[in-house]
Amino acid sequence: MPQLNPAPWFMILIFAWAIFLFIIPQKVLAHNYPNDPGLQDLSNSKTELWNWPWY
Repeated sequence: MPQLNPAPWFMILIFAWAIFLFIIPQKVLAHNYPNDPGLQDLSNSKTELWNWPWY
């Protein structure tokens, strides 16, 4: 039965893990977020009280 021969499947396993360990993390870490919430200036934000007409 050819599916029990580990030679081709072992190399496929090694290449798949190499992609997951070396290529994908570099692409994920190089991603830039267009709206970075850490860049907002929080000192200028002022909240106002709501004027509830029924209270």
